[in-house]
Amino acid sequence: MGINAKGLVLFSILISTTGTIPAFADYNSTSSSILNSSMNPSPMTPSNLPYPPSYMVTNSTFYSGKIVSMGAPAPEIVVTTDKLSYNDGDKVMIAGTTHDYIADVPLTLIVKNPIGNIVKIDQITVGTDKTFSDSVLATGALWQSAGNYSIFVQYGSSSRTATTTFQFAGSHISQGNTIQVDGTNSSITYSITNGKILDIKTDSNSKALIVTIQTTGDGMLTITMPRSLIDAKKTDGTDDQFFILNDGQENDQFQEVGSTNTTRTLQIPFMDGTSQIEILGTFVVPEFGAIAALILTIAIVSIIAISTKTRLRFTHRV
Repeated sequence: MGINAKGLVLFSILISTTGTIPAFADYNSTSSSILNSSMNPSPMTPSNLPYPPSYMVTNSTFYSGKIVSMGAPAPEIVVTTDKLSYNDGDKVMIAGTTHDYIADVPLTLIVKNPIGNIVKIDQITVGTDKTFSDSVLATGALWQSAGNYSIFVQYGSSSRTATTTFQFAGSHISQGNTIQVDGTNSSITYSITNGKILDIKTDSNSKALIVTIQTTGDGMLTITMPRSLIDAKKTDGTDDQFFILNDGQENDQFQEVGSTNTTRTLQIPFMDGTSQIEILGTFVVPEFGAIAALILTIAIVSIIAISTKTRLRFTHRV
């Protein structure tokens, strides 16, 4: 009986061992497969990477954005651009979302060029749906540098901030051009991208400087005007803002980028196809200045006097 009992135990062990071998083999096979997959993954490319939801990135694509750790709360604010790189004359579309909506509090947006100079600063209204958007034309004197441009946004407190970047190819500007204003003794200095000035004159009725242009794309006109030619003043004598019209439509995207005792400099963006830019102030030199008007008056009086004498001479002979 002792031998039979030992035999039964040994037999049971053999049976159980035989039954577990396949399972053990399958486990090894599976483990090996898992390890191979983990240690030697296929190359990570845009086509096989899962795209994260928008709240996990701070730019318009997975590669340029900052990934938020899984399980972490959504960021207080997110800012994106519609593209990663832009060329001269392109429009940079900026958009984003906020975690909270704060009534009557604007969002501050600052765009800087590669050397840290501010090329745009703006106050943006955030919608009740917690979204915001803005745009900036990538051209002009402040956009000459090629490289990495940065966008910074802040909404309320410093805890609600975000940044993103984009590449810009640089702006090629013809600078130092001078043109005389028709009917005056004054001239203006200007630079223009994606266009050229065909004519410039004053309109005393509307107290405006009228610039006729021909465009080859969206661009920027930077114009330095003598105060003796045109100016905008408040009743107390301090500087007031100019009013700009592009083909008769108000342009509120212009900036005054320079001011001295004798000149004022404006940067005026325009769309492709724009033909006329009007700069309206509170004072403009008439098409014929004071000296020209005096000369014209003297000439007219002289002509009348000569004509009268000639007529009297002819009458006497008859």
